[in-house]
Amino acid sequence: MSWIEKLTGSLEQKKQYKNAVARMDALPAPYRDAAKAYQRYFMYSAGFLDGDTLVTLFADFVDLWERAAADATPLRDIVGAHPVEFGEDFVRAYSGRQWIDKERARLVEAIERAERERS
Repeated sequence: MSWIEKLTGSLEQKKQYKNAVARMDALPAPYRDAAKAYQRYFMYSAGFLDGDTLVTLFADFVDLWERAAADATPLRDIVGAHPVEFGEDFVRAYSGRQWIDKERARLVEAIERAERERS
């Protein structure tokens, strides 16, 4: 890994992500609009620390929408009655470290430390 990649992250991952975004932008409406809405939601909610996981998630997500568009699948047949639940389930299918994992560990450690201090 070059020094620039250590500073900015993997250039290959950036290329793969941009490719997925370009594929998403090429989708016909309403699939493009729905996919873009989820892209925004995932960027705020997923919290992945691992670039490989994020790139894989987005590539697979675009695959899903491309297949749906090709088959003219209605949006609700994809996302169901609860769009947020669909998004959360999709993200859960991908393992990877998330930023919240560090905070969860920090919270557990703080509670354990507080218990020890009380004893």
